Amino acid sequence: MNCRVPAGEDRIIETSIFTIASVVLTLAAVFGYLNHRWLRLPQSIGLVIIALLASLGVIVLDAFLPQAQFQAAMRSLLSKIDFQEALMKGMLSFLLFAGALHIDLGELILRKWAIASMATAGVLISTFLVGFSIYFTAGALGVGIPLAYCLVFGALISPTDPVAVIGILKTIYVPKELEAMIAGESLFNDGVGVVVFTILAALAAGAAGQGGEALTASGVLGLFLSEAVGGAALGLATGWLAYRAMKTIDEHNLEVMITLALVMMTYTIAFAIHVSGLIAVVVAGLLIGNHGTKFAMSENTRDHIQKFWSLLDEVLNAVLFLIIGFEVIALTFTGGTLWLMAAAVPIVLASRFISVATPISLLGLKRSFVRGAIPVLTWGGLRGGISVALALSLPEGPEKSPILAITYGVVIFSIIVQGLTIKRVVKARVV
Repeated sequence: MNCRVPAGEDRIIETSIFTIASVVLTLAAVFGYLNHRWLRLPQSIGLVIIALLASLGVIVLDAFLPQAQFQAAMRSLLSKIDFQEALMKGMLSFLLFAGALHIDLGELILRKWAIASMATAGVLISTFLVGFSIYFTAGALGVGIPLAYCLVFGALISPTDPVAVIGILKTIYVPKELEAMIAGESLFNDGVGVVVFTILAALAAGAAGQGGEALTASGVLGLFLSEAVGGAALGLATGWLAYRAMKTIDEHNLEVMITLALVMMTYTIAFAIHVSGLIAVVVAGLLIGNHGTKFAMSENTRDHIQKFWSLLDEVLNAVLFLIIGFEVIALTFTGGTLWLMAAAVPIVLASRFISVATPISLLGLKRSFVRGAIPVLTWGGLRGGISVALALSLPEGPEKSPILAITYGVVIFSIIVQGLTIKRVVKARVV
């Protein structure tokens, strides 16, 4: 299709899904090479840093050469990529399934109460702590964000990002039981967080007179249960069907195709029947990655499936973190917003600490964990693309710009600072 670029009305470029994908994958490959050759950082962190530096370079060039309109051209390219749509309704299903394939279900079951409490009560505690703290802080800084939307921010920033978390876990040593806790919580709390976000966003839109739904307490509980429980049930059903089909054959190419179809169809059905597709693909991935690999696959098939999903995981991760690094160009900053971004980081970290420590302490599980579990779970709770995508999905309004800016600030700090220092925290508090 022909798309006119705002940077110059006389310039028309041909853009298509293939063209955009070509540009993004090429940049991911180039930046990935630069990182591997010289920076030698974990790939996700390296790509974010290089893309962020490239974005800042474009902004600086635009300041010195405004007639070139580099920033407008970059914004035009980014506008062709619907990040929220691409991540939440496409990439994320594959990334979550790939992550779940490598999780030991036995370790998760041993720590089911801790994981369940952090993925539910922990998310709710963090949501309200962050929401109220941001509301009072924003008011003090002269940034007007209604309380309802501050709570929405709390909901979108509270879940840890499984893509970022599992990516970092691949690069460091963490005791097995603690790794299961971190990975298991991140796989499930994002699904819970999206449900909480959906509910609070509907309430906020209704309070702002934007046509949001009038939800009752029973309606909220019903929506939460139908999304979460319905998603888990769907994942079990589709995962079991795929498992039964794979058990009757031994053809690695076909079985790889079955896993691919499993992810896409599970997510499609979940979207159609209004249950959590994120939870559904995680449950399906756990079933195939544990029961399926043991009883339905030959060694040859197991090897091909693991290599296929590892490759797909790496490619999609590279694209995701590249786009996160470039999103800074699309943001609008003010003095008050910058101060709020700085304040949001310690607020989110403190809320994370309380939301981890509270359910663990109440359940009496603290003594059963390895030393330093709470600090590692706090600092290792990385935020990523899911938070940015949810912020982008908010309806247009005066509150969207500051929420998107502070979300981006927390995510960048989380990926770069926490991601680069989590190894030191583990060594200091655990090893």
